[in-house]
Amino acid sequence: MPAAKSAKPVRSSRAAARGTPSLALWLGLALLVVVLDQLSKTLVASRFVLGDSVTITPWFNLVRAHNAGAAFSFLADAAGWQRWFFVGLGAVASAFIVWMLRRHPGERLFCLAVSLILGGAVGNVIDRLLHGHVIDFLQFHWAFLAPVFPGGYFPSFNIADAAITAGAIGLILDELLRVRRSR
Repeated sequence: MPAAKSAKPVRSSRAAARGTPSLALWLGLALLVVVLDQLSKTLVASRFVLGDSVTITPWFNLVRAHNAGAAFSFLADAAGWQRWFFVGLGAVASAFIVWMLRRHPGERLFCLAVSLILGGAVGNVIDRLLHGHVIDFLQFHWAFLAPVFPGGYFPSFNIADAAITAGAIGLILDELLRVRRSR
């Protein structure tokens, strides 16, 4: 007589057996960033025309700005080739990030950081594909920024940019902690 089968499900991977977060968790986080980014940009695009600004606090405005370039409008004045360059760069970076997530699923801070970067990159690639530019709408301004930015206005940005920045900070922190642990 054959042995009775166990009622417990058998885990299909070593990562799951150790309680390591799955690739699906990290991709889900990236998808959440994409959804929040695209929803916020859709709301701004439906309520503001290009150049509109609403003062929220003495140091924060909601605006509608378009950026055909990269961070700080890098290459924004190029002849149009930059759109496809940044789409391609985003696609290659996204593939590399997914590969890294698959290789290091148990490194939580690292995976959190690159998931945020992935979501931000995909959010901005979607804008470039749909509109030919990225929609920015968060604008901060402080007098102490005036020596660096005209009028003290930090360049406008969006949820995707904030996620990329948070992810970059997370990567730096992860590396500092890794170096500290290795001592």
